Amino acid sequence: MAPLPRLTYVGHATVLIEAAGVRVLTDPVLTDRIGFLRRVVPRPDPADHRGVDVVLLSHLHHDHLHLPSLRRVGELGHQARVLAPRGSAPFLARRGVTDVVEVVPGDVVVHGPVTFRVTPAAHDDRRWPLRGPRADPVGFLVEAQGTSTYFAGDTDLFPEMDELCPDVALLPVWGWGTGVGVGHLDPQRAAEALVRLGSAYAVPIHWGTFFPHQLQRLVPRLVRHLEHPPHEFAERARALGASARVVVAEPGSRVGLVEPDAEVGAPPRVA
Repeated sequence: MAPLPRLTYVGHATVLIEAAGVRVLTDPVLTDRIGFLRRVVPRPDPADHRGVDVVLLSHLHHDHLHLPSLRRVGELGHQARVLAPRGSAPFLARRGVTDVVEVVPGDVVVHGPVTFRVTPAAHDDRRWPLRGPRADPVGFLVEAQGTSTYFAGDTDLFPEMDELCPDVALLPVWGWGTGVGVGHLDPQRAAEALVRLGSAYAVPIHWGTFFPHQLQRLVPRLVRHLEHPPHEFAERARALGASARVVVAEPGSRVGLVEPDAEVGAPPRVA
């Protein structure tokens, strides 16, 4: 079998993908808070975002394109190349992020031994407030050493999913509150996406990391709800007959793609 990438689920939609010697970071959010959202797990280890070669930005929402975190990536290592949706480069350049490659679905970008294929995504294109920039969201297939890893970003189901066929699928299964809105995958729809993708491995992301601060303070028991979505996703995928091995990793931990004890089992902990 071709070598699998080394993955670290940093938290929310941030994943470190290490493949063929290239360090790729998706939608970096590395701080303790984003506006009214507060991180409910420990802050990321700097080792998980040091020396990043490529940053993948799926869309412009504040919890995916987070400017303080992008600057932090640059401070900790050499300047990373940023792949971002078309229309975002001027916005980023005005804020000091200059090595940006704008992409649209169907584009192919090669960085050393790694190939990035840009996929569609079904999600809102605005950055709040409404006068902010707009750019159509995207996803990415990261291909290296004969293995492909799909980073969906934020998306709902879309027709082209059946054509992607990645070995590893990083699928969003929740968000940061007590529900998800239009343009997102919940556990059921993520399970449907997995069946359509036909992946060998699935890693649920976009869960268990942030929660509204005031809601956490007023109703702390609601935070426990953040633990359930990845396991519900695994159960629903199994019920739909998905052949993928679902690997649940806590925010801030390595993803054990080949470790037997990393399969669905004991629930993750949320601090």
